[in-house]
Amino acid sequence: MTNRQAEIAAALDVVPPFSDEAALQAEVAKRKAFIKQCLRNAGLKVLVLGISGGVDSLTAGRLAQLSVEELRKETGDAAYRFIAVRLPYNVQHDEQDAQDSLRFIRADVDDCVNIAASVQGLSAAVSDLQPLSDARRDFVIGNIKARMRMVAQFTIANAHNGLVIGTDHAAEAVMGFFTKFGDGACDLAPLSGLVKGQVRAIAKYLGAPEHLVFKVPTADLEELRPGKPDEESHGVSYAEIDAFLHGQPVSDEAYAIIVRTYDNSRHKRELPLAP
Repeated sequence: MTNRQAEIAAALDVVPPFSDEAALQAEVAKRKAFIKQCLRNAGLKVLVLGISGGVDSLTAGRLAQLSVEELRKETGDAAYRFIAVRLPYNVQHDEQDAQDSLRFIRADVDDCVNIAASVQGLSAAVSDLQPLSDARRDFVIGNIKARMRMVAQFTIANAHNGLVIGTDHAAEAVMGFFTKFGDGACDLAPLSGLVKGQVRAIAKYLGAPEHLVFKVPTADLEELRPGKPDEESHGVSYAEIDAFLHGQPVSDEAYAIIVRTYDNSRHKRELPLAP
C-alpha cells in the first residue's frame, strides 16, 4: 500500500475486506444499527430512497426496510416505515430491473414520480443550455435529472417528516462519481466506506437476485448514451478501484487515474467554501 492509497482509504473510512461471512454479517448488523440510530437521533420514523434498478439502491433499500421492521418490533410503534420511490425520466430502458428491485426490497410503500416534465421545463427555461454542443447539453441535463430526483425525494420526506437515504459508497466517492447536490445530497448514507464488491456481497447475502447483484453499473443520466457503464466514465474498472482502496497493487495507469480523479473531485466531498 502506498502513502496515497493509505491516505485516501483513511479519508473515506474504507472498510477492510471481509475476512469471512461472520465479518460480512457483522457489517450488515452495523449498517442496520446505524440506520435505526439516525431515525432515533432525528426523532423521526420515515425513510425515503429512490430505487434505480442498480445494486446500490437495491442494497440500501433492503437494509432500510429491514431496519424499520426491526424498529417496529422493538418499539411496538407501527409508524416506522420505508418509502421506496421510482424516479424515472419518461420510460427507463431498464425499468424491469427497477421493478425486480422493488419486489426484492418489499418496501412498506412504493411510490413513483416521473421527473421528465420537471427536467424538461427547467431545461427549456435556461437559455445557457442552448448554445452548448449536443453532448455537453446532454451531460448538463443529466445532472439536472440527478438533482431533480433528489428534490423529489426530499419533498416526499418532508411530506412525511422523514429522512432521505443516499447510496454513495467508497468506490464512487473516490471517483467523485455523483452529482453535487444531486445524488450526493442526503440525510444518511448507510453504504459509506464500502467498496463496490462489498456492496455486491451484502446484496447477495441479503438474497438479491443475481442479475441485479452483478448488473453492469450505470448512472444512466445521458440521453444520448442510455445505460452508459460507469466504468467507461471512470476509465478504470470497479475491480481496480476496489483493489486500490484496499491497498492492493494496481496498474500504474489505474493508480494515476484514481489519484488524479480523487484530487480533482475533492470539492464534491467537502462542505461549501467559506472565508
